[in-house]
Amino acid sequence: MKVFGMKRAMMVALVGLVALAGCHNAKKENVQPPTPLAKDFKPTVQVTRLWRESIGDGAEDTGVRLRPTVVDGVLYADSNDGKLVALDAATGKTVWSKSSRTHGWFGWGDKKRKDASYAGGPAVSGDLLAVGTLDGHVYGVNAKDGSPRWEATIKSEVLASPVIVGDLVVVRTGDGRVYGLDAASGERRWVYDQSEVPVLSLRGNGPLLVANGVVFFGSDGGKLVALRLDNGEKLWEQKLANGEGRTEIERLDDADGAILLDGRTLYGAAYHGNLVGIDGPTGRPLWTHPFSTYTSLAAKGNAIYAADEDSQVWAFDKSSGAEMWKNDKLKYRWLTGPAVQGDYVVAGDIEGYVHWLQTGDGALAARERLSKHAIRAQPLVVGDIVYVEDVEGHIGAYRLGGAR
Repeated sequence: MKVFGMKRAMMVALVGLVALAGCHNAKKENVQPPTPLAKDFKPTVQVTRLWRESIGDGAEDTGVRLRPTVVDGVLYADSNDGKLVALDAATGKTVWSKSSRTHGWFGWGDKKRKDASYAGGPAVSGDLLAVGTLDGHVYGVNAKDGSPRWEATIKSEVLASPVIVGDLVVVRTGDGRVYGLDAASGERRWVYDQSEVPVLSLRGNGPLLVANGVVFFGSDGGKLVALRLDNGEKLWEQKLANGEGRTEIERLDDADGAILLDGRTLYGAAYHGNLVGIDGPTGRPLWTHPFSTYTSLAAKGNAIYAADEDSQVWAFDKSSGAEMWKNDKLKYRWLTGPAVQGDYVVAGDIEGYVHWLQTGDGALAARERLSKHAIRAQPLVVGDIVYVEDVEGHIGAYRLGGAR
């Protein structure tokens, strides 16, 4: 089982990953400073910020990646200090807001209980919102008004957003387990337990992907795992990293990013590992390209976009894994995983900047500053708007084109 303190220590020790551990004031001689941004930069596309709001204290120093979700024109977000909100996605105006600050979870239970330490971001389907916490709980909430429905207790912290599929809420935890919970009651229907979990790993878990009755996720041991949705039985697993090296740090090979699915092909990558194209039904590798990343991938058209462990941004051919272009202008700015907004790749950095790159050649096209705080979660693109959240709970909505 992973130990939180050991994980935090490992993160501080890793070159270039100090930012991910929430240790912003750490002084390490071997940590590369962010590449300075060009002062004479001239954007080639105009960006309009539609709105900016603040959600509680955000992720604070927990190291988790809080990411909002948008469903039917409503943006749902949470914070580590017990805030859970719904905003109009077009304007940022509050639809409803709940806080667990004074009376446990929305007034339930022990009044001395600590605020619900939400993590990973909420999931919404229909009128159900599901959200996990760092103290091993999953809550079912009415998405229309935030009123509580049910509470489930599990064995470890929930670092990634749950997924709601039909009558199931699927949740993964920091100790390597994946749970299938009843969407109506929160009752446990099944649990998948990895037999071995590395003692040391990166702080975080990649989000679950559910498609065609299968749950896919990248493991802390550098594997892509496929489970049956109905009972949690493992169908297959495929290595994204080999776990080779002399030291524990060299053998660190988490797959902490999202798994992509295009047709029947899955795409995944791991730290100290590879970018891999995999046949979804069989788990058979189609191609492999050496590549190390701790963030999520993005895809559009014939390309896969990714930021490597040094925050260089790459584009790869989807059918073969061949390199298409690389941009090193943002090296050591500890980028989020990229997203694709129209004809541009968008990512946030450690100093609160949001960057847009052209999908065709990777050239920098625009930048805006959300805040002075680190952005860790992958931007969320919905329609023609991208939503970006920093570690202090500031959320900005941006559209390409038009005047501010």
